[in-house]
Amino acid sequence: MSPTKILFFATLRDRAATRALEMELPPGTTIAQLKSLLIQQRPALAGLLEHCLASINHEYRFDEDPIPPAAEVAFFPPVSGG
Repeated sequence: MSPTKILFFATLRDRAATRALEMELPPGTTIAQLKSLLIQQRPALAGLLEHCLASINHEYRFDEDPIPPAAEVAFFPPVSGG
């Protein structure tokens, strides 16, 4: 397995208490499964991470999308505008 780099932006960075981390993920892990793993490891992300936008290798993806080996996954909190 190759490590997956995970990036957190804005308020997620504060809740995760880090800007980035690396994790070994089993093949076929989806964005939704990664979110669950992250919430287990960093409970402060609960309630926010579930509603975040994710990208894999700089392309926006959905929760059901699998994460390829050695990918970069970024999470962005929801934003509101006026």
